[in-house]
Order: sequence, then structure tokens, then C-alpha cells
Amino acid sequence: MPETRHPRTAAAVAAQLPSGFTTRFAPAPTGHLHLGHLVSALWVWGLARARGGRVLLRVEDHDRGRSRAEYERSILDDLDWLGLEPDGVSTADFRAGATEQRQSDRIATYESRLRTLESTGRTYPCRCSRSEIVRAMAGREGVGAIDAASAFATAGEAAGETDASELRYPGTCRTTRVDPAESPARRVIMEPDAESVADLRLGTLTQDPASQCGDLLLRDRNGNFTYQFAVVVDDLDQDVTVVIRGEDLLPSCGRQQRLGALLGRTTPPVWVHHPLVLHPDGRKLSKSAGDTGVRELRASGSTAAEVLGLAAHASGLLTKASPLSASDVAELFA
Repeated sequence: MPETRHPRTAAAVAAQLPSGFTTRFAPAPTGHLHLGHLVSALWVWGLARARGGRVLLRVEDHDRGRSRAEYERSILDDLDWLGLEPDGVSTADFRAGATEQRQSDRIATYESRLRTLESTGRTYPCRCSRSEIVRAMAGREGVGAIDAASAFATAGEAAGETDASELRYPGTCRTTRVDPAESPARRVIMEPDAESVADLRLGTLTQDPASQCGDLLLRDRNGNFTYQFAVVVDDLDQDVTVVIRGEDLLPSCGRQQRLGALLGRTTPPVWVHHPLVLHPDGRKLSKSAGDTGVRELRASGSTAAEVLGLAAHASGLLTKASPLSASDVAELFA
């Protein structure tokens, strides 16, 4: 967690940002947009418009098992209705089949980047299943298998959702020298070393990927590239200089920063992690739970300005839920 525990205000964050930066809004089409996504959108578009930046729209459909075309269409429709227009590739371009901003269209690029890493000798094949990792870590840490499985599920490595309870890969296949033909899964070695991450809202934090997650999974046993790998390659290739996202992804900064450097990124992105909208019991909003969906708010008769105002209030950007037009989101960061 961050070493500085006094988050800066939205206006103070904006004041630190360089003008003309490039950022992205990158929803996963595994469900409909909810209020939590709108909070992220407000921070992305608001900071970009306040500082003359560009917003790229990226569809992160690396999870081929859960991604659905109907969810992508729903996300595009909601963004249009809200008036949140990306720069460069538009929602209309996506509907027309635009490539390179959709992860499923970038498999050849990920393969090429993986080969580059393999040529450095920093990667190795992995045949471990999730259950095997859970059992191995349960034995090493002295915890029950059920507790370990729960922590592993909470970490959600494939979805990129990491927290303090995640289990560290024990490096089983790093030492056993698995035949590359035995499994398509590949991991990259994370040597023990501190990564200093500067977050414009939360301050400077120090992370050690080796102790947090161990050697990072780049491609899984089904041949699917992971969130952690795809997002770093995308940000590098698309010249994303500022990453704006929720605090739930804060623990993954160090490993992504390290991986970017291994891939040739000379300057890490600027990080901004905004507060989350939470349930009263502390749980974050979830698409799978059907939380506060934009489509339901639309169906109930709410206007786009009312929905944006609701999201701004829920995140503390407005003191009350007043209507807010998309053209005025920069004022939240003035």
C-alpha cells in the first residue's frame, strides 16, 4: 500500500500532470458499465480535458472466456449516450471493426513481444495449474488449502485484480526446466528488487514484485495472454504516458513497471489511482453482481447529465449529485 497516506485533491493531481499527455479508458467487455466504471471515466476524461490530453478507447477482451460482443456494444452505446468521446479511434470505428485498440486483434503483437522476452533468457515454460499453486503455497505458508484457494481467487491474477492477500508463485517450474512443448504457459522472472512507483494522488510507494506475486504469468496454460502482459504491451505500443485507474489495481504497478522496462520502455508511465465506489460493507462494485448499471439508470429515465453527476458525487468529486454534462467534466479538476 502507499507510503503516503494523505491523498491529494483532484485539483492537486491535475496541477502535477504534464499538458498534452495520452491516457486511456480500457473497459473489459465482460459485463455492462456500472457506476464504478463511470467514476474511472470521469477521472480519465476530466484530467485529460483539464490538461489538454488525449483519451484512447481500448477494449480489453483478453479474457476470451468471459468477453461478449453484446457487452462491447453496450459499453460503446453507453459512452455515446453519456457524451464521452475518445480521441483517435472512435466508438463508430469500433463498430466498424477497427483493430489495434481491441486486445483480441493484437495476438500477433503479443506473440512477437513474448518472443523478444524469450530471447533474453528471462522467461520459462510453466505447467502449474491453479490448484497446484494453491497446494504448494499452502504447504510453504502453513495455511489451509481452503484459505489459500480463497486468497488466490481474491487475487484474480488473470483479471489483473491484485491485493495484499494474493499468493506468490513459488517458482516451481523455474527450477524444474519444463519442456516448452509441454505447455504454452510462460512466466517472466521477477528478481527480488524494489520498484519505486510515484502516484500523483497517493504519493510514492515501494513494491517488490518478487515477494508480491513471484514470477509473473504472461501466457496461461490455455494459450491466452494475461491482463498483466497485454496491458503493459498496449500502453507501450500506444504511447500511453499517464495511467489513470482505480485503487484496486495499485498493487500491480510495480510488476507492470518492471515488465515495461524489460520490454524496452525507457520511461515508466505516470500513475494516478483514484478512489473506488464501495458498498457499505467495503466491497467494490462489480459487473458480475449487477451493481448500479448505467443501462438500468437509463431505463429508469435518468438523463446522461444526472448519471454523470451521480458518479461524480459518489466519488467525492461533487458535494451533491448535481447534473453534470460531459463537456464540463474538466471543471471537476479545476
